[in-house]
Amino acid sequence: MSMAYKDDEEDWLTVCLKYLLFLFNFLFWVGGAAVLGVGVWTLVEKSDYLSLLASSTFAVSAYILILAGGLVVVTGFLGCCAVIREQRSCLSTYFFFLLLIFLIELVAGVLAYVYYQRLSDELKEHLNQTMTENYAQPGKETITSAVDRLQQDFKCCGSNNSQDWTLSVYIRSERSGGRVVPDSCCKTITADCGRRDHPSNIYKVEGGCITKLEQFLADHLLVIGAVGIGVACLQLAGALLTACFIYLLYKEEEEDFGAL
Repeated sequence: MSMAYKDDEEDWLTVCLKYLLFLFNFLFWVGGAAVLGVGVWTLVEKSDYLSLLASSTFAVSAYILILAGGLVVVTGFLGCCAVIREQRSCLSTYFFFLLLIFLIELVAGVLAYVYYQRLSDELKEHLNQTMTENYAQPGKETITSAVDRLQQDFKCCGSNNSQDWTLSVYIRSERSGGRVVPDSCCKTITADCGRRDHPSNIYKVEGGCITKLEQFLADHLLVIGAVGIGVACLQLAGALLTACFIYLLYKEEEEDFGAL
């Protein structure tokens, strides 16, 4: 009687774990979609600003999330097949992929957090130099476009203030046409509007574009870090459930073999 009760209990645990794993796979796909979406959104929406950063850490974090999200789509399907078939070999492969994705997303989250800590210093050290030395220079069209979009999107002028443009290679050249700031500094862009730097004409934002861009990137780094680490924890929970399920199947196989 006790042996039968024990067998029933183990069968009940197996069924419960099976349904839990199905539920996990649904959450897994949702989490994967979130990871993939955040990665793509970061690169598509913020791609112009990536050329203004000295390091590629921000972009690398987004690419890692895209890789992890793609793996989730494949792994989720594998997980469903493994649970239905109750084959330990398939479940072991699924378990391996869960741990792999866990590590990938954890790396993305940690990278985002580390870069968040040094973002301010990097922008202060490099943004002004990038803007003044590369704006409107041959072969630097990407940076020029990024600076123009930055100043228009955030309604700012110069890295710290509009006076930063007095050191610009472009403004000091004849090609500037007598401008004191680029036309993208103007509140209403018209031809040669950058010749006048009066507050009624150009943006005079305290802290300049550095403050605006820093806050913008910091907010998105927090999203990348939170999504990466949060979904990584979900993967870890799934790996533990899978390990328990594999163990129960192993015990059942041993008992069936012993009964023979």
